[in-house]
Amino acid sequence: MPTKTELIAILKARFEKHPARHQGIAWADVQAKLEANPDKLASLTKMEESGGEPDVVAHDPETGDYLFFDCAAESPKNRRSLCYDQAALDSRKEHKPKGNAMTAAAEMGITILTEEQYAHLQTLGEFDTKTSSWLLTPDSIRDLGGAIFGDRRFNHVFTYHNGAESYYASRGFRGCLRV
Repeated sequence: MPTKTELIAILKARFEKHPARHQGIAWADVQAKLEANPDKLASLTKMEESGGEPDVVAHDPETGDYLFFDCAAESPKNRRSLCYDQAALDSRKEHKPKGNAMTAAAEMGITILTEEQYAHLQTLGEFDTKTSSWLLTPDSIRDLGGAIFGDRRFNHVFTYHNGAESYYASRGFRGCLRV
């Protein structure tokens, strides 16, 4: 597990390597926010350790928050083979996955990307060209047993549906953390 200093150095290096992800945002401002919110560093550490490669992708001028998304090229490896939520996991009678995306995200202190956030991420690069990521599903879909996920194929970003209880070795989830 990286120390606070090591994690900030990792985040700064990634920030500097990918300037197109955060145009108009200064690292000094982000670092000041991080140092003022040490509890958020624990969540960023979990994002980093699970293969998410978190990076700043937006600034919310209303709240002053910086948004970190998982920016790994593919859905984070250590967050795959999960069904959507606890209800879906409970509904499986056999061949249960190791867990579910919604609970795993909550345990990390992050939220799963919304469909809109996922679309924004895909404007910053090409993500999930071989994998897919569960997306925060509207209640109207979830109430009917479904869940949504996204990926990029044929140079196009798709949002699909599946039964919430399904899981695949190539499907994980990406998170968002507000700092």
